[in-house]
Amino acid sequence: MTLSPAPLFQTFKLKNLTLPNRIVMAPMTRSKSPNQIPGEDVAAYYGRRAEGGVGLIITEGVAPDHPVALNDDNVPNFHGDALDGWAKVLKTVKAEGGFIMPQLWHTGLMRKQGAGPNKHLPGVGPSGLFKPGKKVTEPMTAADIDAAIAGYATSARHAEELGFDGVELHGAHGYLIDQFFWEGTNERPDEYGGDMIKRTKFAVEVIRAVRAAVSKDFPVLLRWSQWKQQDYNVKLAPTPQALEKFLEPLVKAGVDCLHCSTRKFWEPEFEGSDLNVAGWTKKITGLPTITVGSVGLNEEFIAAYRGVPAGPASLDRLIEMLTRGDFDLVAVGRALIVNPNWPELIKAGKMDELKPFTLEALPVLH
Repeated sequence: MTLSPAPLFQTFKLKNLTLPNRIVMAPMTRSKSPNQIPGEDVAAYYGRRAEGGVGLIITEGVAPDHPVALNDDNVPNFHGDALDGWAKVLKTVKAEGGFIMPQLWHTGLMRKQGAGPNKHLPGVGPSGLFKPGKKVTEPMTAADIDAAIAGYATSARHAEELGFDGVELHGAHGYLIDQFFWEGTNERPDEYGGDMIKRTKFAVEVIRAVRAAVSKDFPVLLRWSQWKQQDYNVKLAPTPQALEKFLEPLVKAGVDCLHCSTRKFWEPEFEGSDLNVAGWTKKITGLPTITVGSVGLNEEFIAAYRGVPAGPASLDRLIEMLTRGDFDLVAVGRALIVNPNWPELIKAGKMDELKPFTLEALPVLH
């Protein structure tokens, strides 16, 4: 790294928050919460990232108040008995001066029947499609949709009542909100289906319900992605003009910040510009954006499954993009799993002390 990391350590105002720097802990599933309740080890895990200098922690995906949101018995809820566990997480993070938001994650039809809690119940999705051409259950009814929306709102209200600093809605990677976005999994003939704008209706109603459940100064973030687990090559919006049409209803609904998920942050999104998807999203909406995707590492996540470790990489390109204002915040994922003090080491120029990420690190709360 030849450029100064100083731009990463400038403060940033996000609605009612003044974050101490631009570094965000990306949400990463850890599956370390038996019975869907985070314990002392989970609290300590997040506390170490706050102590290590992370400006904003976005938790692992947590289940909104809906019975079939999860696909894993060890992923935490954000309702019921789990709230006591989250109160302890919050206390630990705040003791280190940190900021933290839960990410509300409904897996939709990425949850297969027999997986996660309420194993006897099928998952839910807009058209019953796991992916294009593969129907696994019946489409959601109007009552199903209303219940899912209410679950997001209830859990968002819990977040503010507990004292969290905001909430993120997971609308990416082929999960429930994204299943409504994507024409490959949304073939509904009613008002929740149709063209690109109509397919945002479910997300719009979730955002509005969450906005109504929390105070006006409580930040609401939305994570979205072009790609899907079901098809890494999909693009919801193939052009800047299509992206503008897609984003407009979400912004009008009340989102405060957009977390733009890519696998490699440095890749341009559209021909003729070197802006990545976060850069285009900010340019179109004027809202703050978060970039993410192999930050600080020399290999993307999929490479880990081929046994390729991801070692530290230069941040020069990231810093160039941040400095010119392409995006406002930078989400760091795998590098923070193995280096709880990643921000402190980067600030001090001690990249030689950073540990590489390997798959063996995933089962451990470092």
